[in-house]
Amino acid sequence: QVQLVESGGGLVQPGGSLRLSCVASGSIFSINAMGWYRQAPGKERELVATFTRNDRTIYADAVKGRFTISRDNVKNTVYLQMNSLKPEDTAVYYCNGIESKTRYPYWGQGTQVTVSS
Repeated sequence: QVQLVESGGGLVQPGGSLRLSCVASGSIFSINAMGWYRQAPGKERELVATFTRNDRTIYADAVKGRFTISRDNVKNTVYLQMNSLKPEDTAVYYCNGIESKTRYPYWGQGTQVTVSS
């Protein structure tokens, strides 16, 4: 089992920045891909940014150039630095980890990001 705990969400004005954190615990050796998804009200959950199992990074077109995914393997933590935030970035942001053998997806509980003036 893997546990993912997000933090760092909040209310920010347009143009502002936030950094989300996701701490992984448990059988983290079984995870070979981790990233961030988001879900806005009335919309489906969508990919924001992720490290693939081949150690590449993938970003959604909507966040390229504004968001950066990074990680600290010592702290078992993945970060999402979000700059130049827009109202359309408002969503619940979820951390995701993929189990290497079964491709089972683990999810965190989510953290709310609201971009509003």
